[in-house]
Amino acid sequence: MSHIGVDESGKGDYFGYLVVAAVYVDDATEKKLKELKVKDSKLLIDSTALKLAKEIKKICKYDIVKISPEKYNSLYRKFNNLNTILAWAFARSIENLLSKQLKPEFIITDKFGDEKFLENALMEKGKKVKVLQMIRAESDAAVAAASVLARAEFLQTLRALSREIGYVLPKGATHVEEAAKHIIQNYGIEGLSAIAKMHFRITKRLK
Repeated sequence: MSHIGVDESGKGDYFGYLVVAAVYVDDATEKKLKELKVKDSKLLIDSTALKLAKEIKKICKYDIVKISPEKYNSLYRKFNNLNTILAWAFARSIENLLSKQLKPEFIITDKFGDEKFLENALMEKGKKVKVLQMIRAESDAAVAAASVLARAEFLQTLRALSREIGYVLPKGATHVEEAAKHIIQNYGIEGLSAIAKMHFRITKRLK
């Protein structure tokens, strides 16, 4: 059955964008995704995710929503809740994809927080389609493809930020202190807020 899958990347990374992708599949494209061995991006090395993303874009209709660290920090100060930001990004990607004259039978998303976060954030077109929020939704081909697109975009934007700042920014949130100290020493806290998600605990430790 034709449907849309939605997933994110960057939520647990101190540096870089928050990225959400939505992918539309039907029987034909789902078969192609399985032939490509598309699976949850967390099970793929970076080079494979980047390579697969190019192939997915060739065969599937998709939409990608990117929230820069600066915008993310602004939204977090406003809502003080990550799930609210995620819900908006999920809803926006769904709405953008549905605007391409697609008529999916349903939508599957990776579940985060209370289901009402996303239900309340859905926009005009999204409210007209059944939405299933599932734990480990990446087992679905469309969600797996969305996870790959989101991860690839996150990696590319992290590299772009690294080039801008002149320092290789690490992924994740466990080995980032050295990089954060370097950024503060050279660009101050304002420089850090342009590339990092400032509500992470590490920021308080550094301050």
